[in-house]
Amino acid sequence: MDTQELQRLKNKFDIIGNDAALNRALETAMAIAPTDLTVLITGESGVGKENIPKIIHQNSRRKNGKYFAVNCGAIPEGTVDSELFGHEKGSFTGAIETRKGYFQEADGGTLFLDEIGELPLASQAKLLRVLQSGEFIKVGSSKVEKTDVRVIAATNVNLLHAVSQGKFREDLYYRLCAIQITMPALRDRKEDIYLLFRKFTSDFSEKYNMGKVNLTSDAIRLLTGYRWPGNIRQLKNVAETVAALEGEKLSPGAERRMVDSLTLEQYLPKEAPVTLPVAAGGHDAGGLSASDREMFIKAILDIKQEVEDLKNTVYGGESPVLHPHRLAGPEMPEADWQGQGAPVSSGEVRSVALDDDAEEQSQPLDESLSINNASKELIIKALERSGGNRKLAAAELGISERTLYRKIEKFGLDTKPTKK
Repeated sequence: MDTQELQRLKNKFDIIGNDAALNRALETAMAIAPTDLTVLITGESGVGKENIPKIIHQNSRRKNGKYFAVNCGAIPEGTVDSELFGHEKGSFTGAIETRKGYFQEADGGTLFLDEIGELPLASQAKLLRVLQSGEFIKVGSSKVEKTDVRVIAATNVNLLHAVSQGKFREDLYYRLCAIQITMPALRDRKEDIYLLFRKFTSDFSEKYNMGKVNLTSDAIRLLTGYRWPGNIRQLKNVAETVAALEGEKLSPGAERRMVDSLTLEQYLPKEAPVTLPVAAGGHDAGGLSASDREMFIKAILDIKQEVEDLKNTVYGGESPVLHPHRLAGPEMPEADWQGQGAPVSSGEVRSVALDDDAEEQSQPLDESLSINNASKELIIKALERSGGNRKLAAAELGISERTLYRKIEKFGLDTKPTKK
């Protein structure tokens, strides 16, 4: 397509932008429109995937046929087959009459299946049959019916990953993916962001007869540097909010208001901070506070150090060299995140200190005493938090009630439940 044809297409479907990836998606849609190839449209939520099937349908030989857009994620799982393929009267509770499904209604036309990744596995098998042979069976019927429908699907999830997880049929994926069109994320279309913002604010101001807003250069930089996780949909919401609230602040006789970066920043949602994985659970993991967890981790590491020193004394040789990050509890999460060891959960930490008696008997005397002390402290704290409830305490410690009873008897602990 030449530049003028491409621009006419954009004007017809109200598409704003000059990004190369966007242009490539539109050109691909026009190129395959005259065929009956199945199309899979991929891209994040809010990037405008719904425009592509409309372009394909209106430029195909089916343009005089019906066009239906179905959101698979919005249909309850129990009624998906009925919605897509229809049902016979009395086939289930509420089926008071025979009903045609979308595949029958769209015969000779185009069916756009949005959020195809949300389709249940059982329905995926039936969809595959329609794509391969045009055959389907209504719910409650045994009669095979035929339809001639072009299917265009869209998804904002990685279908290949869904295939690997057993959530999406591999044969259906390759059947849908005869042609794949990818719509770029807004953050990858930086030059189009301000164009879209101006379009949305201008349309809003004209619709409600309000003053127009413009951005200063620093505000434009802030706008284009924002990540826009919600893509075009989010940008439109922000633009209309700015137009509504800032347009009211115009002085009499003024037509435009300049919005600077400090003002615009108030309308941009704060992005959630990126959190790094940690070695143990959060504050509520296993019922232990962060300070208790760090204390227990350090106690276990100190025991390991004592064991190594004891082995060195008994068997001779040089003392083993321990890395600094293995001696300090707070630094463990960073080391685990960097791949220097498998993350340790709070339950695993407790299991180390509360191992069975048989294993304790195989340890040297000093080590056994250290482990016993740590075990006793763990049990006392768990019982205090559970008000003496042994079942809750055992669950928190990650051990069986039988083991907890044996430990309580061994350490001579008073465990009468606390009256509340």
